[in-house]
Amino acid sequence: MEKSMGHATEQKNGGDGSALTEDQVRQGFTRAVRALRTLSAGGRTLLRASNENDLLQEMCRVIVETGGYRLSAVAYAEQDERRSLRWMAAVGVDIAFLETLRYTWTDTKSGRNATGTAIRTGRPDVARNLLTDPVYADPGYDSLRERGRRMGFASSTSFPLRIDGEVFGALTMAAPEPDAFDAEEIALLGELADDLAYGIANLRLSVQHRKAQAIIVRQAYYDPLTGLPNRTLLQEKIEARMTDARQQGRALALLHLEVGRLSEVNKVLGYRAGEELLQELARRLAKAVRPDEVLARVGDAEFAILLQDGSAHSATQAAQHLAVTLGEPVEVTGLMLQAGMSIGIALFPEHATNAQTLIQRANAAMHQARPIYGGYAMYRSGQEQEYTRRLALIGDLHRAIRGNEMRLYCQPKVDIASRRVCGVEALVRWQHPRHGMVSTAEFIRLAEQAGTITPLTHWMLDAAFRQSHAWSEAGVNQALAINLSAYDLYSPGLADRIGGLFSTWGISPQMIQFELTESALMADPAAAMETLTCLKNLGVELFIDDFGTGYSGLSYLQRLPVDGIKIDQSFVMPMISSGDSEVIVHSTIELGHNLGLKVTAEGVETDAVWKRLAALGCDVAQGYLISMPMPAQSFESWNRRWAAN
Repeated sequence: MEKSMGHATEQKNGGDGSALTEDQVRQGFTRAVRALRTLSAGGRTLLRASNENDLLQEMCRVIVETGGYRLSAVAYAEQDERRSLRWMAAVGVDIAFLETLRYTWTDTKSGRNATGTAIRTGRPDVARNLLTDPVYADPGYDSLRERGRRMGFASSTSFPLRIDGEVFGALTMAAPEPDAFDAEEIALLGELADDLAYGIANLRLSVQHRKAQAIIVRQAYYDPLTGLPNRTLLQEKIEARMTDARQQGRALALLHLEVGRLSEVNKVLGYRAGEELLQELARRLAKAVRPDEVLARVGDAEFAILLQDGSAHSATQAAQHLAVTLGEPVEVTGLMLQAGMSIGIALFPEHATNAQTLIQRANAAMHQARPIYGGYAMYRSGQEQEYTRRLALIGDLHRAIRGNEMRLYCQPKVDIASRRVCGVEALVRWQHPRHGMVSTAEFIRLAEQAGTITPLTHWMLDAAFRQSHAWSEAGVNQALAINLSAYDLYSPGLADRIGGLFSTWGISPQMIQFELTESALMADPAAAMETLTCLKNLGVELFIDDFGTGYSGLSYLQRLPVDGIKIDQSFVMPMISSGDSEVIVHSTIELGHNLGLKVTAEGVETDAVWKRLAALGCDVAQGYLISMPMPAQSFESWNRRWAAN
């Protein structure tokens, strides 16, 4: 600016202190008008600009075509080691040519051109005559001077571009006449450069705002883990598709999918492994759906797919295809895992006429899906109410455990050879104030799903030890067997709690037994072995329940510190009519005896089964033939009646 203003003062004074000639005044006026015209056109350009690149190119065009300058260009300052210039836009000269000049904004020969100087110093720079200016006498500027002679420009100027006080580039232009760009022209063009910088800043701010809005929208409508639409967006899309379907007389189908083993993966392998599993399943689903179908993640372990064809047949076919696709093992942390997918189907308008109800009913159907039926189920009337009932029961279960709604029941076990009672299995029952006696299998499953199985086990342990003590005081010396679930088996502190109960009640270890299902033992054999060893060190007897259903290996069974096995009733009950079942029972009895284990048969309901078990050498029988489960307080009188027979 000082350089240009100095030259302008010299021009006004005629260089030797004399007044300007009429021609000089006319030239100055012409240049001022040129700058004003350029400034005005530049302002209109700023108002119309929609993106940064277009603004730069249009501003250069206005400077040349409207302002009458020979060329115009915009360069940004690179923060690289060389401090090079990045040419963003140019009119009147090719960017490719400018790049060959390899100018910088350093204080070196290659950086003392007008553009580099304006960026480096933060002030306008003017080259009044490219042919005589010493700066441009260096051989590095030969091509620029030659281009000026051919294109008819003799002088140039550059203005720094600033955002928040920081110079980020420069606006450069060239004029045909030497000694152009006096003080008035520089002032006007400086305003143009400031306006350009302001416009760039506003466009960048607008871009940032749009990006922020896009992020907000994405967070509101898309799942961050899989990138799929979330429940909110799915619901909106369902409503929109329903509107179209009503007008066109079409049906829609919604498939609701749940990953059955996600909680196990999270627990055993960690949450990162669970996320990998979900991401891989999302990729498979994305490949399986058609472009006109909507795939969404609607819960921690749940996905949904909205189908355009809403017929029951096509929805069922889609579910079958997905069951096969998702049934293939998934590699997670180097392991091949089965996801275990359940699929529920609900149709519009047959099952629901709004999005929320359609989602709820597909979800209700999903909870009825069973692998034996292909892993999918169609919604049936009443399923939603049943699902709602189950959710209510989960909430009630917390209160029931703390209150007085749980009941201790028991079922006797009888030695087959002597027909004497040799033990009792402790069972829990739930007497709900509104629903009455709740199915044991149902509320145990609900307790496992809701994470209340541990409090339920604690209640069971306390009640069983209390009952065993009461029987001992009454002279009834029968071992009481307590069931432990897979969750209990891997719960830290289980053995310590049981040891504390022995100390509290002063009960002999021979009066308490524990039964653990074979499937629970096989879920994590190493951890199971550790827990069993701790329990065995307390002096109690241990039994494998439901034997034959968990696929345990013989070598593993040999290592377990157990005292007996209980043959599952699914093999015992049909053994008279089914030769295969009898073979399994016979083989299991022989296996148990060869390993030195006591063998109990569950599900003994007829004399024929009792006699056949006796012939096969089975040790103990349990089932309805002996007694149905009874309240624990009824056992003493029942025991007296049995002994009298």
